[in-house]
Amino acid sequence: MDFIVDIGALQVLLLAVMFLSVMVEIKTGGMGVGVLLGLVAAGVFWSSQYTRGLVEFYHIAVFLAGILMIIVEILLPTVGLLAGLGIAAMFYSIVLALGGDIGALAALGIALVISVAAFMLIVSRLPSSRLWNKVVLHDSSRSERGFVSAEEQPDLVGKVGEVLTELRPSGTARIDGRPVDVISEGAFISKGTQVVVLSVHGSRVIVRTV
Repeated sequence: MDFIVDIGALQVLLLAVMFLSVMVEIKTGGMGVGVLLGLVAAGVFWSSQYTRGLVEFYHIAVFLAGILMIIVEILLPTVGLLAGLGIAAMFYSIVLALGGDIGALAALGIALVISVAAFMLIVSRLPSSRLWNKVVLHDSSRSERGFVSAEEQPDLVGKVGEVLTELRPSGTARIDGRPVDVISEGAFISKGTQVVVLSVHGSRVIVRTV
């Protein structure tokens, strides 16, 4: 395609390396190899675009401002606002540097796909920073870890209670001296009616008229 010829595979590769380094630094929270690799790739990309007369200092300044906001977010994690603004500033400056047309957006998209694919291959081997732990959910509420959506009450089966609110078919009944959310077996049950608990399935307490 024409945009690949105009922009070049090298620029796309450099962008992928830059994006990958940003993701690695967000994941690790360190200032190590990821930063060095990203700086080298950014230096080559911007210098090549500048010597070709395709960018101005304004574009470079916006890109550097985006990098600075991401670094501040890594060092002093807030709600992620600075990181989001920094990434947006990077994308904006890069699109302008590539010509600001559909070809630039396509090259940006290809670079993102490459960087995300590479990041997924190495993410499990990287340590996690405070920022990463804040934006990514690690724990799941599983029953084997003691998490339940509702406490079952099998001891209620067979007990008799009084309906406190009309069951249409759900409502509340006083069973064993305390209010319990119940569901009638199907028919409408009026307030004050005596009911018996037929079964308990999780949070569903099924009752019918005595």
